[in-house]
Amino acid sequence: MVARRALVVVTCEHGGNRIPAPYQPLFARAGALLATHRGYDAGALHMARALASAFDTPLFTSTVSRLLVDLNRSIGHRTLHSDWTRHLPHAVRERILALYYRPYRQQVETRVARAIASGMRVVHISSHSFTPVLDGAVRNADVGLLYDPARVGELAICESWSAVLARRIAPLRVRRNYPYQGRNDGLTSHLRRRFAPTRYVGIELEINQKHVGAGDRLPVALRRAVVTSLREVLAPGDHARRSTRPSRTAA
Repeated sequence: MVARRALVVVTCEHGGNRIPAPYQPLFARAGALLATHRGYDAGALHMARALASAFDTPLFTSTVSRLLVDLNRSIGHRTLHSDWTRHLPHAVRERILALYYRPYRQQVETRVARAIASGMRVVHISSHSFTPVLDGAVRNADVGLLYDPARVGELAICESWSAVLARRIAPLRVRRNYPYQGRNDGLTSHLRRRFAPTRYVGIELEINQKHVGAGDRLPVALRRAVVTSLREVLAPGDHARRSTRPSRTAA
């Protein structure tokens, strides 16, 4: 349970596969790839919007493809730039960072810092999805919750959330720190270095893309289960209600 009043912050780093016009020639032969899990996280934006609406909180999202720049990777990480962009001149890559990467990351970090400075605890849900099969291996989970088990607040919330959610979506399977480890490089791990465990909780929500339907939409029952189970874990009154604000989308 969250001990102090908490603000839920929702982000979606891989919400689309858009390539801005100046860079479209680079991806002239990548149309099919852009539509796959390498181009974006199908269904993640739909889930993020449901969470932001339910908790009446702004949504920070980008619809620029991760193949242009991966907003969920740190500067210097080997996959920050994809095979399509890592060999571009340094000045071009720096411009991409200045236009799409840094503004998004700064918006999120500023919002978290402002909430913490006002005395609230931030529960950050970063919405993602994963491909059902990777390199021939079938992923045997429907929902994953990624967190740092060394941070007591993240461990407590994810233990409770996974148990409540598993009951609500049975026989679908919920796993913790799967299909990735929550300590891996990402926006949540960056923010953990900036903010104390008692003030910041960072969780990556991963939905299996086999549940994504037409229009990149997730089933109503699955979305509702994710939202209501998180509400139950945070408990009525634990999270701060905020007036609705427009979603914030990277250019």
